[in-house]
Amino acid sequence: MDYKQAGVDVEAGREFVDNIRNMVISTHRPEVLGALGGFSGLFALPSGYKEPVLVSGTDGVGTKLKLANTLNCHHTVGIDLVAMCVNDVLTSGAEPLFFLDYLATGKLNHQQLTEVVSGIAEGCRLAGCALIGGETAEMPGFYPPGEYDLAGFCVGIVEKSLILDGSQVKVGDVAIGLESSGVHSNGFSLVRKIIDEYNISLQDCPDFLNQKSLGEALLTPTKIYVKPILAGQKAGLDIHGMAHITGGGLPENLPRCLPEGMSIDVDRNSWQIPPIFRWISEVGNVEEEAMFNTFNMGIGFVVLVSQNQVEITINWFASQGIKAYYLGEVN
Repeated sequence: MDYKQAGVDVEAGREFVDNIRNMVISTHRPEVLGALGGFSGLFALPSGYKEPVLVSGTDGVGTKLKLANTLNCHHTVGIDLVAMCVNDVLTSGAEPLFFLDYLATGKLNHQQLTEVVSGIAEGCRLAGCALIGGETAEMPGFYPPGEYDLAGFCVGIVEKSLILDGSQVKVGDVAIGLESSGVHSNGFSLVRKIIDEYNISLQDCPDFLNQKSLGEALLTPTKIYVKPILAGQKAGLDIHGMAHITGGGLPENLPRCLPEGMSIDVDRNSWQIPPIFRWISEVGNVEEEAMFNTFNMGIGFVVLVSQNQVEITINWFASQGIKAYYLGEVN
């Protein structure tokens, strides 16, 4: 016997790396050193920092991958993977620099996984970070045929004196919510449970989706907020804190950017909850509290600013094509 007979095709793995080479290179920044295919990725620190601090974050896509596999649509989950990491790193005030992914499957499918990596590369371009390496693991017998898992991590950089750690937040500051692009990458175990329980077809096109299928809507990738926020800060936005609204929704994630003893009373009527969440709630008979504790409910990211920055902040994000809402004040 040999490795190929055991289910691992080393030559196919080499061909796969060759297939994705140009996608990876398209994300590179001037600081990237070395070529693709080494044992590690090399990245030089950008100049201009007095006390540079590296900020790291890691995440996966979760069971949203099950829907991608069912629909045979694999591009968007790559964007999700990058988004979940870079948005987290951004909350410290850091600029994402580079990204690495880990892709594991039972049997390497060139077309399928090339589509995944094309999404990862697109996500990196949207975030302005370089894809400098990764790992593709072929693990026969470990994953069902056609399925794969994704994980990744990002490293960013911030000036030490500019780190957002909660200490800048003051009573009276205002939480500005930035619209999400949909369900993002959290709560899909519940979504899938509802779909299975009620035999719902992902090909259904409910009226509220304007001829888009349910599957398309649910696979809409997580919005990447990096460039609009970093550009806003350079343009003069004075952001005191940031929160990425992921699993646990606003109740769990918003307090993470606040100092101990402070809170925010969020006005649930200050923004319009997208129809996809109303559909999940109604079809699955999910109570409102459970919805807010599971999903982003239309708010994918929150920035905290002083009272005199509210209008400027909302107008800035409008100029970037992102709806922003006054959620409430810090008290």
